[in-house]
Amino acid sequence: MSNAFKMLPIRVGLTGGIASGKTSVSNLFAQIGIPIIDADVIAHALVKPGQPTLERVVQTFGTSIIDDTGCLKRAELRQQVFKDSLKRQQLEAILHPPIFKAMEDQWQQLPQITYCIFSIPLLLETQQWDRVDRVLVVDCEKKLQRQRLMRRNGISQQQVEEILNVQTDRETRLGKADDVIDNNENLESLQLKVNALHRRYLELKN
Repeated sequence: MSNAFKMLPIRVGLTGGIASGKTSVSNLFAQIGIPIIDADVIAHALVKPGQPTLERVVQTFGTSIIDDTGCLKRAELRQQVFKDSLKRQQLEAILHPPIFKAMEDQWQQLPQITYCIFSIPLLLETQQWDRVDRVLVVDCEKKLQRQRLMRRNGISQQQVEEILNVQTDRETRLGKADDVIDNNENLESLQLKVNALHRRYLELKN
């Protein structure tokens, strides 16, 4: 059936603050058979050695971000763009068009199902919510978010605050949400919430 006649899946934009549990939620949706179109996975593929997108990144940010094997030094690039909004905008201008084109292409090729997940960690920070039909925010208490981030990344409290300060604040994020998954408890509780939301999404109509 051509795309002109089939109903494309509803795009649920999965996002949330760092260390809120987005990956866990994405994995749970995948386990119940929901297609996941992941912006981070696509971004990694686009900057592999030999890819035109990587060449554009190197032209903009210099050869210091490439290691001896021709691979991108992600930590080096993150350090360059983290506190420099102009460099961050330059990187987004290079990466976002091919990322979102690839996401749209994958979406167009999906079978006729009710919904899919568009995993876009910076969905709200980059104001890309018009690319999805619903915004699903994974949320947790700020204290727990900080604890998880410090434990996962092995960084200081000051570094945690610096990271959080460049992200959309929790209240704004929740204000943009069509749906919220509270991730303040354990994985078993999270799975129950994902399953409940899955049943709701199956009732949605394009």
